[in-house]
Amino acid sequence: MKLLVVSYKQCWLTDSAERRFATDGGFPFQMSALSELFDETRLCLPFGPRELASGETPLTGHNLRVVPLPSPSGTGVLRKLGFPFWLIRSATTLFREMWTADAVHAPIPGDIGTVGMLLAFLMRKPLFVRHCGNWFVQRTPAEHFWKWFMERFAGGRNVMLATGGAAEQPSLRNPHLRWIFATSLTDKELRAGAHYDRRMPDQNVRLIIICRQEREKGTDVVIRSLPRILERFPTATLDVVGDGAALRGFKQLAESLSLSDRVTFHGKVDHDAVVNHLRQADVFCFPTTSSEGFPKAVLEALAQGVPVVTTRVSVLPRLIGQGGGMLLEEHTPSEVANAVIEILSNPDRYADMRRKAVDTAQQYSLERWRDTIGDLLHTAWGRPLRSDV
Repeated sequence: MKLLVVSYKQCWLTDSAERRFATDGGFPFQMSALSELFDETRLCLPFGPRELASGETPLTGHNLRVVPLPSPSGTGVLRKLGFPFWLIRSATTLFREMWTADAVHAPIPGDIGTVGMLLAFLMRKPLFVRHCGNWFVQRTPAEHFWKWFMERFAGGRNVMLATGGAAEQPSLRNPHLRWIFATSLTDKELRAGAHYDRRMPDQNVRLIIICRQEREKGTDVVIRSLPRILERFPTATLDVVGDGAALRGFKQLAESLSLSDRVTFHGKVDHDAVVNHLRQADVFCFPTTSSEGFPKAVLEALAQGVPVVTTRVSVLPRLIGQGGGMLLEEHTPSEVANAVIEILSNPDRYADMRRKAVDTAQQYSLERWRDTIGDLLHTAWGRPLRSDV
């Protein structure tokens, strides 16, 4: 069975001798895992120049091939205005790949994924849609449309999954719409994290936040919490990992609070570097107010036995509610500081949180993600996904 994936995820050529296509984030890990379910997988992705100095991962997998599309120009309104022209330029490639595919996967949100979703639906292809944003929050017409479409058409050969998790199903209107978690951690990595030796820190406390550096993620709240934490742990430091529009402002904030020697900004790094940073950290701070789907960085922290301090947003109460950290009642620097101090002031509690963090992460391996999706697709499509399995 041949799967076609249509996504907005930008790809580029690596500088390696193989000149493979690459991209960043958890997408390449998930596509590699998904490709193991099928005889052949093709990724229709916008292609552009290599933008990052670090943080890229080659797009590889079982009989996986990238079919590059033109990259839409502009951002915001300009991208929307130019998108019909992009569609005209890409139509031949999209129709050719769609025609020869046995099934289509469209990750959304995203304009290109939406085109793939609608085109597959019109061509009556078995369709797998994965909503990767916050299912509970719809602010724009596009977000309302995605939710309406998934609730209206989930079922039969249309497999619709919302990223996240809750006690109730994502839709009261359509029981065929189900939850799926997000991860980029393999069983091997989870086992390695479970056996990583982490001791209770004394004074050399290392805090960390890993996310896209935007205001709503809470990096500024963590920076403002440091003076209070330094009263209790005078040599405490903070690692800020990730890039984003607000990064410059966060650097200026650290300077204005005379914390430049306590806060290190690492920018965007690759998966291995994320794991290495987490292995040196003592507490992961994530006081987000953003509409999170299933934040993989939190799961990566739990997998390394790092207690997490975060807010009651989306799936976070479910992840942290198992005891691997603390949930904040308020999104304030004082609340973050009090939580960090409380966690690090009790060795027995810290050790217990560490164990529970690892136990929580063990439930969310990439192999389990793949197999869960595979079972749902096999049941819905009524045929083996791969001929040699």
